This record gives sequence, C-alpha cells and structure tokens, in this order.
Amino acid sequence: MLVLLTFCLLLGCKSDAKEGSAAQRNAVAGTSTGFNGSAAYNYARAQFDFGPRVPGTPAAQKAGDWIIRQMRARADTVIVQSFTYTTADGKKLPLRNILARFRPNLPDRVLYITHWDSRPVSESATTEAEKKIPVPGANDGASGVGMFVALGDVLKRTKPVVGVDLLFTDGEDYGQFGPPEVDVLIGSKYFAAHFPSPGYKPIYGVLWDMIGDKDLRIPYEMNSFQQAPEVVSRVWQTAADLGYGDVFVQESGGLITDDHVPLLNAGIHVIDVIDLTYPPHHTPYDTMDKISAKSLATVGDVATALVTHK
Repeated sequence: MLVLLTFCLLLGCKSDAKEGSAAQRNAVAGTSTGFNGSAAYNYARAQFDFGPRVPGTPAAQKAGDWIIRQMRARADTVIVQSFTYTTADGKKLPLRNILARFRPNLPDRVLYITHWDSRPVSESATTEAEKKIPVPGANDGASGVGMFVALGDVLKRTKPVVGVDLLFTDGEDYGQFGPPEVDVLIGSKYFAAHFPSPGYKPIYGVLWDMIGDKDLRIPYEMNSFQQAPEVVSRVWQTAADLGYGDVFVQESGGLITDDHVPLLNAGIHVIDVIDLTYPPHHTPYDTMDKISAKSLATVGDVATALVTHK
C-alpha cells in the first residue's frame, strides 16, 4: 500500500481509461506524434520472417544485417558492437549489439533498449517435443525491433529535442534466468562494460520489451520503481497525457530480470516497460497473430512523445 501511495503521489493518480480507449482506436495508422503502428507491425513481421533469431544461426545473421541496413537509412550514426561470448558449456557465440544514434553531438541523451534475439528453446510449452523448438519471438524480440524501426522513421523526419540512442541488444534470451542466471542479458552486460564514449551518461533510459501483445497491459516493474522512480513517473505521466492510462496501469508488476538490470547496476536510470502477462511467452506460439498494430502504436506513441515533446 505504501508503494502504491508513493507512486500515486509521483504520478498524480490520473485516470484516463475512457480517453485511452478512444486514443488507441485512432493510433494505428498515425498519431499526433507521427508514429505509425501499422508500419511498426510490418517491420516486426519482416524481423519475424527471418525465423527464430537464435545467436549463431543464419537467421540471426540475416536479421542483424537487416536491422543495420534499416537504421543506417534512418539514423545519423550506427555503431555495431561485434563480440564473441563463451557460454557456460564452452560454446562460442557470435553476438552483435546495434546502436543507432540520432543527434549524436547533443550531450543530453535518452537511451532506448530492446533485444533482437529470440530464445533457442520453448521451455514453457506443454509437451517435451515443443519445449525443444526455438521461440518464434513475434512479441518477445520482434515487437521491440518493429517499434524501433518505425520510431526511426519519425526521428528521421523530425529532429528529437534530445539526443536519442536506440540500442538493439543481442543474447538477452539465450540461457537460463535462474536463479542463478546463466548466459542471459549478454548484450546489455557487454554494453554496460563498453559504453560508446567515455563518461557516457544518458539522462535516463527505457527498455521496451514484449510491447506488442493484443491484450496490452503494462504495470510498473519494481526494479524500475525502486531504482528510477522519476523515470517511471515521466513515462507513465506521458502515457496518461496521451490517453493511454488504461494500458500503462498504476499497478505493480513485480520484480523482473531484464536488460535494464545491468544498466541500472552501471549507474544509468533505466526502467523496464514490459507486459509479461502473455500466455505464449517462451512457447512456439509467440507468433504474429498474437500481436497488433494498435498495441505497437500505443507504445510507439509514448516512446515518440518522450523524445520529441519538450
């Protein structure tokens, strides 16, 4: 109750459920921010169509190359962090983080993160045969990529009011989340140890993960709230102002281990925007029919407003 009260005080407990429903109905093709949810969905499909983007596979190579091409066509600068990771069982994995930068000379920057890899096993499936199948990753992987490429379309046309860094991390979903954690969050841990410049310190950061669910409902994540409450307040208030208070709900979603944690540990105030209540999670049924352009438009609208509105 104390946590909920504190959060309400930060955010003002604004409720826009009816307004949110109307806003979302109008959000797919393009909104006042210029973000296009239909385009985001099509970009997510393009990523999905490569097949499971498991590190070290041809699908991952092709999908990573595609992201680099897309961002080079949109961003001012693209940095590729290529590295080899040795797994706990001695396997050598070729991995790539991709950092697309808009207005790279501005000192005041916002960091957005999403992972582009997909999981090699479907351990949450119901049969032993299905558990061995790689996760297709429509929501868990492709949705964030689709949103980022569509956001790149906006930022190419309209300069953001701050410098924006879009980080596509690799190897987030490879191993076991534990406890103990083994071979997960690989790309974000690498980035936290290899920033693009000495003293790199964004104003704040947001991780966008599993944001395409047709039945989208995003509570606040407790690592985020405990360590970066001012960022939670900023994002949730922006969502409420846009009329999405019925999606970005003022409820606790619990503690989640995700790519924001290594960056929080590195001193950057990064929060996790995630809808983890998703039945196909880590199963072979995480497919494109489970996500929607409307959900991508809702989240993309918030992401765009944060960096284009003063």
